[in-house]
Amino acid sequence: MSIQFHQTTLDNGMTIIAETDEGALSSAAGFFVKAGARDEATQIMGVSHFLEHMMFKGTNELSAEQINQGFDDLGANNNAYTSRELTCFYASVIPEHFRSTQALLAKMMRPALRQSDFDTEKGVILEEIAMYADNPFWVLYEEAVSRHYQTHGLGHRVLGTNESITALTRDQMAEYFNQRYAADKTVVALAGKVDFDEAVDQINTLCADWQQSVGARETKAPSVGSDSFTLRDGRVNRGYLIGIAQAPAANEDERYAAALLMQMLGGVDNSKLHWALIETGLAEEAQSGYDGLDGTGDYFVYASGDPGKLDDIWEVMLKEIRGLKDSITQDELVCLRSKMATAAMVAAERPGDRMQRLGRLWTMTGQYQPLEDELAKIESITIDDLRDLCDRYPIDRCTLGKLIPDAST
Repeated sequence: MSIQFHQTTLDNGMTIIAETDEGALSSAAGFFVKAGARDEATQIMGVSHFLEHMMFKGTNELSAEQINQGFDDLGANNNAYTSRELTCFYASVIPEHFRSTQALLAKMMRPALRQSDFDTEKGVILEEIAMYADNPFWVLYEEAVSRHYQTHGLGHRVLGTNESITALTRDQMAEYFNQRYAADKTVVALAGKVDFDEAVDQINTLCADWQQSVGARETKAPSVGSDSFTLRDGRVNRGYLIGIAQAPAANEDERYAAALLMQMLGGVDNSKLHWALIETGLAEEAQSGYDGLDGTGDYFVYASGDPGKLDDIWEVMLKEIRGLKDSITQDELVCLRSKMATAAMVAAERPGDRMQRLGRLWTMTGQYQPLEDELAKIESITIDDLRDLCDRYPIDRCTLGKLIPDAST
């Protein structure tokens, strides 16, 4: 692959970046907006995700049907998502339809926010919240994250709550949009077969009148909790537990070691938690993960099984967590480094995945990192790096939550 990196900043502050490849068979574009659950006031929690939905409801010139049909007519693979950190709108398409696809993406980023659409979509959001309320993992995870970050915005629920969404008004959403969906808080990432200069000219024409924002996100690492709690729900018949602990930030090189450490501890296959809990029959599920965030990060460890055995499950998890530092072997390290490198290389063959990696990284760090540099950082991880991480970010110092059946129902 002959990949070339390009970057420019428009007069209004919007950043456009690209990894172009003349030999690619597809083209991809994504608008990454630094607007997520952490940026919301608590009383309007969920507005970022709600806004994601409203982008597809039409502009002053285009109806919802025209936007959706437009993507279909272009054969685009398009979608959007919202996280604690950002909101992304993206599409992949064959090169000859790229210009039209990019134009459609840019136009839909200025929604009409009609009251009638707002009222209709509010019901959709409330149904989505109800759907997730039926998922024991998400119920427990969201509660644990909320308690872990206490009053900080990182504890906000991406979907919001029934109360916050019900009370949210169209005018509150419009105010939030004007503050966050600004040129200097937006990164346009491109990848694949793309004429960068032509793409920049087109985006500049379409987005030149985007306003700039006032203020910046607070990225100082927040104070976190480490308490324990128990939820009871008459709809569940299994037991669930989760721990949330502090971890390296997304802009730290340690993020690679943190991700590898969590794979070693609780990856889906052949991890320490898998062998200690699932293969022994003590638990039905067991996993761990890492999420690098702006200015901080968090680990999670999770398991489910017989409610009467949750304490035993946690004791085994604690044993594995506390013994992790001294149980790391060179063979494990080499194997997991190879798996991480393979996953990165496979993703690099798809322009859509390259665009996502490029956009997320720049939005979070303001930097470009070639894939080759990322692979070198993965390959350079040592046992001492992992052991040092265990000492500086103790996984057992966590907010611990349990979800069990309600015996009274």
